Amino acid sequence: MSRRNTKILIVDDEPDMAENLSLILRAEGYDTVVETKSLKAIDVLEGERPDLAIVDLRMPEMDGLALLERVKDSHPEIAVILLTGFATVDSAVEAMKKGASDYLSKPFSPTELLVKIDKALAWNRMTEENRLLRQQVNGKAQYGELVGKSRAFTDLLLRVDKIALTDARVLITGESGTGKELVARAIYRRSLRRDRRFFVINCGALTETLLESELFGYERGAFTGAITTRKGIFEVVDGGTLFLDEVTETSLSFQAKLLRVVELGEFLRVGGTRSISTDVRLICSSNRDLTQAVADGRLRQDLFYRLSVVQVQVPPLRERVEDIPLLANHFLQKYSSQFGREVRSFSPDAELLLRSYRWPGNVRELRNVIERAVLLGTGDTVTAEEFPKEMSSSLRENQEESLSLRLPENGLSLNKLEKQLVKQALEIASGNQVRAAGLLGISRDALRNRLKKYGLM
Repeated sequence: MSRRNTKILIVDDEPDMAENLSLILRAEGYDTVVETKSLKAIDVLEGERPDLAIVDLRMPEMDGLALLERVKDSHPEIAVILLTGFATVDSAVEAMKKGASDYLSKPFSPTELLVKIDKALAWNRMTEENRLLRQQVNGKAQYGELVGKSRAFTDLLLRVDKIALTDARVLITGESGTGKELVARAIYRRSLRRDRRFFVINCGALTETLLESELFGYERGAFTGAITTRKGIFEVVDGGTLFLDEVTETSLSFQAKLLRVVELGEFLRVGGTRSISTDVRLICSSNRDLTQAVADGRLRQDLFYRLSVVQVQVPPLRERVEDIPLLANHFLQKYSSQFGREVRSFSPDAELLLRSYRWPGNVRELRNVIERAVLLGTGDTVTAEEFPKEMSSSLRENQEESLSLRLPENGLSLNKLEKQLVKQALEIASGNQVRAAGLLGISRDALRNRLKKYGLM
C-alpha cells in the first residue's frame, strides 16, 4: 500500500498538535483526517474508514484507551498508535493488551513518528496477507454448511466466488429450505466487506411498521413508545452487508422506501425529515417466481430490476441427489457431537430411503430429519425406522404414481411377475424379510406366504 493511498485519522484534543501531525503526514504523501473530539471520532471512523488512527491517550470526553477499544471492537483491521505526554510502562502495556499497534511518547521527532507508522502498516499488511492465506488453505470453511459435490452445487459455488468480490446487489431465488441464507453468508464471507457487519432480516416475519422501524430507525416521538431516537439497521450496518430474506413478502409502500435506499443510498428515519446516507451491500432472497410476483403486483418492477443486478438460483435437493449422502453425514456428525451421542453411520435401508425420498422441504427438511433421528435414536446406527413414517409413505406413493406398466398384447404370467418383484425386494433388502415386506407394502406374514408359494424359502 503506497502512502498516497493510505488514510490516517488523527484524534487529539489539542488542535495545534493535531494540525502539526497532519502537516507532517501530508508532506509525506499520507491522506489525513483530523478530529479534536474523541466522541465524534467514532462517527468519523465509520465514515472515513482510515487505514491507521493516531490517538492521544489523555482526552476529556473519552480517553485513548477507551477509544482504542471501540475501534478494535468494530474495526479490528485498523492499526492504532497511542500518543501521550505521560508515558508509563503500565499504560504502554495496557495499550498493547487492548490491541494498540504501537505507543509513542511526547515529544517525538517526525522521523520517529514515521518509523512507527511504517512499522504498524507493515504489520497490518502482513497480518492481512496471513489471513488471506489461511482463507485460501481453509477456503471450504467459508462456505459454512454449504456441502456437496454435484454439478449443480459446484456451479453454484463458482457463481458465489465470481460475484462475491464485486459490490453488486444480489437476488437469491429458490424453494424454501434450499439454503438461500447460507448462500448469502458465503457471498459475504468471501467479499471485500467480510470484516464489516452482516445482518439478516426476515421480511416475512415482521409487520410493515416494525420492519420500517428496524431498518430505518425512528426519531423520538415518532410514535407511541418512541421515547428516544434509535438508529436503524441501515445505519448500524453501514459499510457492511444486509440480507433481506423473503423480500417479496413486503408491502408495496415499503418497497417504495427500499427503492430510495437502493437508488440514492439514503433514507429517512420513521418520523424524521433529514436524509441519512448509507453504504450497504444488499443481498435479497425470495422463494417465489419473481416474474409472476411482478405480474401479480406483489413486487415492484423497478425494485426487481435494481435488486437483481445478479441473480443466483439455488437448486432444490432433488436435483442434487449425489449430495444427499454428504449432507446427511455432515448433519450426523454435527448433531452427534451436539447431543453427546456416538452415532456413526446409516443402515442400508436408511441410506436407500435418504436417496429415494423427494425432500419437498429440501436441505432444511433433511437436517431436521437427521437431528430428530440422532436425538431420539438408541444405537450407533440410524435406521429407516427412526425416520418419520410419512417419508416411507410418501416414497411409496411417488413410486406407485410413477410406475407405468403396460400389459403386453399376448399377456403375461402374473405369478411370474409377482415372483420377480419378491426376489428383487429381497435383494434390495439384503435378505431382511421385514424390510422386503415394507418395500412391497405388505406384512411379513404375507411375504412369507409368497416365499413358500414360489419356493424361495
